[in-house]
Amino acid sequence: QVQLVESGGGLVQAGGSLRLSCAASGSISSLNIMGWYRQAPEKQRELVARIASGGTTNYAGSAKVRLTISRDNSNNTMYLQMNILKTEDTSIYLCNLENFYLERDDSYWGQGTHNPVSS
Repeated sequence: QVQLVESGGGLVQAGGSLRLSCAASGSISSLNIMGWYRQAPEKQRELVARIASGGTTNYAGSAKVRLTISRDNSNNTMYLQMNILKTEDTSIYLCNLENFYLERDDSYWGQGTHNPVSS
């Protein structure tokens, strides 16, 4: 079992910055991927960025221009630095962890954090 708790979200003006945190606890495989996803109203959940346990990252589109994903394996915490925010970035941001095992793969989701961006 894995528990994911997001924090750091909140209202921010366009052009501002936020840093989201996701603290993972429980049974975490040495081979795993943590990621941030977003889901705006009437929109499908979509990938923002992911980072593997080995440090490999990938970003959706050109997200890395304004966003930086990182993780601290010592405390199983993932971060998303969001800069130059736009109103279009308004969304619920969800933390995900995917455990990889020989016999199965498990995926876990946090509750999500609301991150409105005002003009």
